[in-house]
Amino acid sequence: MISRIRKSIDEKDQGFTLIELLVVMIIIGILAAIAIPVFLNQRKSAVDSSVKSDLRTVATTIETVVVDTQKQPKTVAQTAAGAAVVVTPDVASPTAIDVKVSSDNVVTYKVQADGGYCLKGYNASGNAKNDGTAITYNSTGGGLNVACGA
Repeated sequence: MISRIRKSIDEKDQGFTLIELLVVMIIIGILAAIAIPVFLNQRKSAVDSSVKSDLRTVATTIETVVVDTQKQPKTVAQTAAGAAVVVTPDVASPTAIDVKVSSDNVVTYKVQADGGYCLKGYNASGNAKNDGTAITYNSTGGGLNVACGA
């Protein structure tokens, strides 16, 4: 045991210097500065994907109502962000259909002059907002991310 300690002292095993430790810390800091914004953008893209998925689900429900009743729904409404979208058929005794949406997603519905409809969706945590950047679904124009008419 004493021989190992003496050998260690003779070889001057002193560990890392302060400069070496600082260089490693700086490298880790640079990598974190690059990775964190990329991660945050990926989260926003994931939120936007959930909005797109919800728009497709609501559109499928509306299309089902149109096929069953041969009429556009009487109402398509959402009471608050993240609440279920309620699709009410335009028939004598309507049974409303609740379409669940992801947390904080907002979906709006508007009938277009050409007989189709437009859905707009956004989430405050994503890239799409309640302005010109909202994600759209145009039933007569080709689906997702197609601008809706007046």
